[in-house]
Amino acid sequence: MFVGEYISKLDNKGRVIFPAPLKRQIPAEQQQSSFVIKRDIYEKCLLLYPIKEWQHQTGLLKKRLNPFNKKHAEFLREFYRGTAEIFLDNSNRILIPKRLLEYIGTGKELVFAAQEGKIEIWEKDVYENKQPENEDFANLANEILGGDFGFFNEE
Repeated sequence: MFVGEYISKLDNKGRVIFPAPLKRQIPAEQQQSSFVIKRDIYEKCLLLYPIKEWQHQTGLLKKRLNPFNKKHAEFLREFYRGTAEIFLDNSNRILIPKRLLEYIGTGKELVFAAQEGKIEIWEKDVYENKQPENEDFANLANEILGGDFGFFNEE
């Protein structure tokens, strides 16, 4: 599980320094492994998976989907569209493919937003404008979690 939000500047070649606190959260034996980056299916952001987590996620898909079923094949095609394998270079940078950068926007600052098993990569302005109001988030939490969480209520 990754923790934190970090801002990194994008250079003219599409490289961005991978945040050191996130790198420390990857087991040492996996730090030189590859990552898979892809478009998110819900938002204008990218998802970055350590290769072991990507293999786990695609294993879950294989258990649920039949590539000879037309709808499943269409889903798989779109799910994998735009994916790329990337690596950390010697300067702890990743090179994000141009087509994926164009998908999220052309800003010079990116936000790495940690989540369970993956990292979202957003254009900074889009990410900051995406933040819901506290009350909206409280309502969403109540709807999803189905309980009355006192610390979300303003009284």
